[in-house]
This record gives sequence, C-alpha cells and structure tokens, in this order.
Amino acid sequence: MTVSKLFSPIALGGLTLENRIVVSPMCQYHAADGSATDWHIIHLGQFALSRAGMVLIESTGVERDGRITPGCLGLYSDENEAALSRVVSIFKAVGRMPIGIQLGHAGRKGSSHLPWHGGHGLSAEEGAWATFSSSPAPYDGRHSAPVMLDEAGMARVEVAFVDAAKRADRIGLDAVELHAAHGYLLHQFVTPFVNRRTDQYGGSRENRLRFPLRVAAALRAAWPRDKALGARINGPDGVEGGATIEDAIAFAEGLKALGYDYVCLSAGSLYGGQRFEAAPGYLLPHAEAVRRATGMTTMGVGMIVDPFLAEEAVAAGKADLIAIARGFLEDPRWVWHAAERLGVKMPFPPEYRGADLSVWQGAPHRPLLVHDPRPKAEAL
Repeated sequence: MTVSKLFSPIALGGLTLENRIVVSPMCQYHAADGSATDWHIIHLGQFALSRAGMVLIESTGVERDGRITPGCLGLYSDENEAALSRVVSIFKAVGRMPIGIQLGHAGRKGSSHLPWHGGHGLSAEEGAWATFSSSPAPYDGRHSAPVMLDEAGMARVEVAFVDAAKRADRIGLDAVELHAAHGYLLHQFVTPFVNRRTDQYGGSRENRLRFPLRVAAALRAAWPRDKALGARINGPDGVEGGATIEDAIAFAEGLKALGYDYVCLSAGSLYGGQRFEAAPGYLLPHAEAVRRATGMTTMGVGMIVDPFLAEEAVAAGKADLIAIARGFLEDPRWVWHAAERLGVKMPFPPEYRGADLSVWQGAPHRPLLVHDPRPKAEAL
C-alpha cells in the first residue's frame, strides 16, 4: 500500500471528505420547470457508490429566469424542492459521501436552447424569457440583449440565492457551491469585458466585485457553518479587456474573509464562441496561483482524467482537491480505478466484491481497464 495525497482526507467547513476527489457539477438539461426527474436519480445514483470525497449536483438556477435552458435544474419553488428532496434522499440511502449543490444564475446566458439543439437564444414562440446582466450587452449574436440589473433587481437575485440555500439545507444537502464563473451572472459583474457600468458596481476591481461579494455574504449568513460552502470562480478570462488572475485572487481573498471554505478555479464561456487552448491540467496554474496568494483551500479542474496527474497536482500543492466531470461521465468507477493505478487499497462494497482483483481468480490485471496503461505505482 502506498501513501497518496489524493486519497488523504480533508476538512471543508464542518465536513470531512474521505479523499480529495470531487464529482464536478454537470448540467444534464433534464429538469421539468426546474424540477428534478428520474434522470437525475439515475445520473447522480451512479456516483453514490463511486467513493469520491464529495458529489456536487449540477448548476441549479436560483430563480426561474436564472436558468440557462428550459431543461435546467432549479431550486426556486416548492415543487423543485420536493423533487430534489426525493433524489437526495435516495442518494443518501445508498451513498456514504457528502452531496452538495452548485447554485447559480445564468444572467445574459439564459433563455437558451439545449446545447445539442444549438444553444442559441430562444424565440418568443419557443418560450423565451427576459435575461439580466451587469450591462445590456448580449452574450452573442444569437441571444437577445439582457436588461441591466438595477438595485431592485440585484436585491431580488440576492434573496433568490438565500432562499435556494435554505431549500438546499432543508432537503439535507451537505454543501453549497456559489457559481460565479463560466460567464454567468456573477461573473458578468466581475469581468470588465461585460461589466461596463459607471456606478458603484462597475469600473474598479473593488466595484466589480461588490455585487458578487454581496451575494456571497448573504449566502454565507444563510448557510449553516457545520456544512461546507465554496465558490467556483474564473481565473483569467483569456480575452483582451477581460478579468485577470489578480481579479481572481482578489475575489478569493474576499470569499476567504467572508468565511468560505474553498474556491474552485475554472475558466471560459464568457461569450459565445470563445475558444482557447486546452490540455489536461491546463487550469491548474490558476488554482495554484490563487492558493499560494491567499492560502485558501483550492479545487482544481480542467480535463483531469489521469489519476497520476491528479495525484501530482495535489502532492505538489497546486490544488487541495480535484474536481472531475468528463472522467466520471465516461467511468463512474473512476475512483476505484485511480486507487488501483496509484497502489491505494480501497475496500469494495461487499455487493461489488466480485470486481476486486484479490478475489478475481485468474485475473492478473483488469482486462477492461484502458484508462491508463501505465503500471501501478510502487511509490509516490
């Protein structure tokens, strides 16, 4: 048995995670007016036995007009709450790890078609709704211009985040992640690429962070301290006139001062058609920069599917946790296989003991394992 940093426990607020692997939020577009369906039971249920440190439910709209698409999950009504409560109760009856939720507001990216239907803005005949942003600039040429939020609108959004958090607490969720990345509403305030305001919410870095941190503070006040509270933010926007790593560091410092337990560093999706070079671990430098500048517990993401890359990132102090999305979609047993490749002994659920190589007679290696051809690590 080897010693693995990736498979060591970590405390997040009132939670202790068994390891540092997180099932990242993954939009599924299968909700009915924001309410979870049987799809969510199956989708999340496959991770209940994953042995990840924590599972995070997809980005969830805090108000109806805050959804990305008509199929996006929401937590703004009693019906939403009841439907998600059913999913969570089933997950918890089987799973042993914490399960949390990412709360967000799409802003100018809302009122969109499903991605596999093009992702462009809905027409009035298709049920389009009004969108909101820091400024009235549209996401792209296929979306309508949003309404610039005034004080009353900002107050409404702030209350919506708080109300959604209270619903999340009532149904037994263990963590909340504030979504302030990917070009959604709160990121639309942070980045000068979108935020063209001339009032106290635009211009300087302090002004651009004012509303996101105001929402973050309200969420912190509403969410129990014995659970975990984090935020996903963008690193550099990668576009001229966009937010910088210094903006991300300042945002993380503000979140830390409010009492947030972790921050996840992401990137992209600021405007329609944005493209950038991507490779496994390409966002880890942003997580490392924020971690070293703030001392805050940091989560890394970005095409991390190789367990050796995840181990190296955590062991080298580039991030404290690793969130994985596509890797789990392709392999819900990613954690089991990662433990095997890293030489970590992980007990199988007794019902699945037949998959354990130690009792798989005549199987010197896992014949179907093609995720990493390298041999098991003898030492890390």
